[in-house]
Amino acid sequence: MMSTKSTYLLLLSILLLSCNGGGNKKEYTYYQEQGEIFHTGFHIKYDYSRSLREEIMAELERFDQSLNPFRDDAVITKVNRNEPVALDSFFLNCFNRSQEIAQRTGGKFDITVSPLINAWGFGFTNMDSITPAIIDSLKQIVGYDKIAIDAEGNVVKSDPRITINTSAIAKGYACDVVGDLLERHGIENYMVEIGGEITARGVNDRGECWRIGVDKPIDDSSGMQHELQTILSLCDMSLATSGNYRNFYIKDGKKYAHTIDPQSGYPSQTDILGATVIAHDCMTADAFATAFMAMGIEKSKEVAATLPGLHYLFIYETEEGLLATIQSDGFEQFIAD
Repeated sequence: MMSTKSTYLLLLSILLLSCNGGGNKKEYTYYQEQGEIFHTGFHIKYDYSRSLREEIMAELERFDQSLNPFRDDAVITKVNRNEPVALDSFFLNCFNRSQEIAQRTGGKFDITVSPLINAWGFGFTNMDSITPAIIDSLKQIVGYDKIAIDAEGNVVKSDPRITINTSAIAKGYACDVVGDLLERHGIENYMVEIGGEITARGVNDRGECWRIGVDKPIDDSSGMQHELQTILSLCDMSLATSGNYRNFYIKDGKKYAHTIDPQSGYPSQTDILGATVIAHDCMTADAFATAFMAMGIEKSKEVAATLPGLHYLFIYETEEGLLATIQSDGFEQFIAD
């Protein structure tokens, strides 16, 4: 389910294409914030009377203290160490939504998959040393159905060795959290991007929907070549990506993205090299972009059809070895004129 690197900048030439220009559109005064959080960059732009950077950073700090598994005092870390801890709203919302998406995807999205990811190593550096016995052993402590929250608000595990890693959904959720903060200040026009995941509301400083550049799927493993394929226009929607068509491994002459299937315990061998998902909230977009990578095109299309307001763009390899794209009905509404 989860990529060895939780979410890649798959298609996006982040971020805002030029918002300067003519016309008689209403002019807006926007503040811009940028920096680094969760070991990745962020860009935030919003229409307001003053900078909210201090409030934004404080909210991101609270989020980090809840869901950063590499932080010693985080709620999620204490859960992973089986220590008593009060579960805050960030943890509860993320956990419950993750479990719901796990059920919808038949377990292809699973926040307990970290032991398998760690075993394979980034970029599958341990591929030659992995054995079926190792995989079978690790699968005993992987599975979304092996962990729950009881009526008293405590995390219950079938095995104390089970751990949680929300990296495949947390950046998207963080975008929603910042968006909620801005809306509590009455802000209607804003764009939040964290690590390539985006939530956009209202309009940019030209009074237009927010514009996002999409790369052509150039078969370039160096990642140095970039050419725009199209420009997406987002109003009141969120966008996330997973996989990377420039970061793949080859088996029997066919390309596969760096994604672990939590059920088999092995690298996914599906026909999707990369997925871009548009949804009403970024937590949903982030999680399904990851899940689709392990589900393959046909199963992903089937699940997506049950999710109102969700749209996708997949990159896959043709039988001739060429990279191509497939998109959901209605995706064209997001393509800028």
